[in-house]
Amino acid sequence: MLPEKQGLYSPENEHDNCGAGFICSLQGKKTNDIIHKALDILVKLEHRGAVSADGKTGDGAGILIEIPHDFFVKKCDFKLPEFHEYAVGMVFLPQKENQMDFCIQTFEGEIKRQGLEVLGWRAVPVDQSQVGAIAAQTEPEVRQIFVGKGQKQLSEQEFNTKLYIARKVAEHHIQGSKLSQANYFYLPSFSTHTLIYKGLLTPEDINAYYKDLNDPLVVTRLALVHQRFSTNTFPTWDLAQPFRYMCHNGEINTFRGNYSRMQTREELFKSDAFGDDIKKILPVVLPAKSDSSSMDMAVELLLATGRSLPEVMMMMVPEAWERHLSMDDDKKAFYEYNACIMEPWDGPASIPFTDGKYIGALLDRNGLRPSRYTVTKDGYVVMSSEAGVLDIEPDNVEKHGRLEPGRMFLVNMDEGRIIEDGEIKKEIVGKKPYRKWLDQNLLELKEVPYTGNKTPVEKENFETRLRLFGYTQEDMKTIINPMSVNAKEAIGSMGTDTPLAVLSDRPQLIYNYFKQLFAQVTNPPLDGIREEIVTDTSLSIGSDHNIFDVVPEQCKKLRIQNPVISNEDWTRSNT
Repeated sequence: MLPEKQGLYSPENEHDNCGAGFICSLQGKKTNDIIHKALDILVKLEHRGAVSADGKTGDGAGILIEIPHDFFVKKCDFKLPEFHEYAVGMVFLPQKENQMDFCIQTFEGEIKRQGLEVLGWRAVPVDQSQVGAIAAQTEPEVRQIFVGKGQKQLSEQEFNTKLYIARKVAEHHIQGSKLSQANYFYLPSFSTHTLIYKGLLTPEDINAYYKDLNDPLVVTRLALVHQRFSTNTFPTWDLAQPFRYMCHNGEINTFRGNYSRMQTREELFKSDAFGDDIKKILPVVLPAKSDSSSMDMAVELLLATGRSLPEVMMMMVPEAWERHLSMDDDKKAFYEYNACIMEPWDGPASIPFTDGKYIGALLDRNGLRPSRYTVTKDGYVVMSSEAGVLDIEPDNVEKHGRLEPGRMFLVNMDEGRIIEDGEIKKEIVGKKPYRKWLDQNLLELKEVPYTGNKTPVEKENFETRLRLFGYTQEDMKTIINPMSVNAKEAIGSMGTDTPLAVLSDRPQLIYNYFKQLFAQVTNPPLDGIREEIVTDTSLSIGSDHNIFDVVPEQCKKLRIQNPVISNEDWTRSNT
C-alpha cells in the first residue's frame, strides 16, 4: 500500500529500468498465439523488473491487445454493435461494495451525460491466488464496461472525444470525493480498438491471473507488453504498464518542467469538440503519477486535438534537429515550430506505442535505451528492449534491425508493411507551411541589433566582489584554478558533502540553491558543449496559445540559443 505523506517523508520521492516489447502480424492475421508469444517476451524480460519481499508481488506487468470482438459477443449477456462501433473499458474499482457502487454510478452518469449508451458490464474472471500478499492489499475489483454511441451518428474522433471527457470527469469527481478507496478507480484502457490487462503482478502470473488470455477466442493481430521496474514512483496497480497508448523503457529527466508546463497551458484550452466540458477535464495530467503515466496523459490530450499518433510522438520526443546539417528543411521546420508549442519530454527512452491501427516505437535522440527488432518470413514483427526474447529459427529470419536515435519504427498491418522513418515523417511535416510561418513570426535574439549601451564598470575591488558573491577558498582551489589551468571542469569521485545552501547562514552563490534533477538509474552525464549535436540549450520566449490550434501565431516568439546571456545581449532592442 502506498505510504501516506508524513513529516519530511513524501511518497513522490520513492525511486528505485524496465523492459518493453511487441509482436504483430504483418498480414493482420488475428490469433491467440500472438498473445502467448507476447507473454513469452514478457517472461524473458522479467530480469528487467523487480519483485517485492513476498516473492510474488511485482513492480507491475501487463499486455495490450486488440478488442476480441467475437469473444465478447459470446461472453456478454447483452447485444453488441459491430466491431469498432462500441468501446470497451477495463475498469479497476474499489474493493468495498458501497464505494464500488458509487464509482459505477458516477461513471455511468458521466457516460450518459455525453449522450452515450452503457451497453453493459462484465466481471473479468481472475485467479486471486496468483496475487502476492503485498499486492493483494490493494487489489482492485476488475470489470469491463461496454459503451455504445447512443442514438447519434458519431465519427470515430467524436466518439473518442466523448469517451475521453466522460472518463476524465468521472476520475476527477471520484478522486475529489471522500472515499477511502478513491484511488482504486482507474481505467487501464477505454477504447474502440485496444484492451489492456495489467496489474501489480510478475510476468509469468499475467495469463494465470487474467483467465481471458487463455481463451482461444481471445485473438489479436498485435500485442504490446511491459515489465516495470519502479524508477520514479512507488509500485501501484494503476502505474503498471502498458498505458493507454504507449509504454516506456527509460526515464524522463525533464519531467518536473514538462508537468509544470502542461499545467500552465490549461487555462488557454479551447475546443469546439469539447465545448464547455474543456474545463471539466482539468487537470489533464494527474498529480503524483509516474513520468511515463504523465507522458501518456499528455499524448492522449494531443490526440484529442486531432493530431495523429506518429505526429504526437514527433512533437514530444523530437530528433536532434538543431545542428543536423543534412536534415531536410521541411522536417527541421516542423520540429522548430512545434518546439514553440511543446518542450521535449527528454531523457533516455525507448517508447513502443499503438492506437490499435498502427504499432511502432521511437528511440530518444541519444539512443540511450537501444531496442532490437526482427522480421520473420512467416509474417511477424518482433521488437523488444533486447534481442533473443523469442525463439526464432534462423531460417525464418527475414531481417534484423535496431531502433536508431530519434528514429521511428512503424508497422501498418492493413498494408502488411513496415513504414520507414523517412516516409512517415515526410507526410507529417508536409501538412503545413511550417518554414513560412517561422520566417514570418520567429525572431532570433542574434538578429536583434545592439543598442550600444555600455555595462557600468564595477567599482568594488576583486576581493570584495568575491565575498559579495559568496566564493570561498575551496571554490577557488578545487574548481576555478583547475578550470583555468586545464581548460576543463574538475572531476572528483566522492560526490559532494557541501551542506544545502538554503540551510546556511553564510551568503551563497545563487546557483547553489538549485540542484540538477536526474532519474535514479543508468543515466550517463551529458556535456552540452562536447555533445552539442544531440543536446540543445535554446529556448523560446513569448505568449503561449491554445494547444488545439495549429496556427502561425504559435511560433510568434523570441528564440534564445542559450539561457545564460551576456550583459550586451540584455541591452539589445528590436527598435
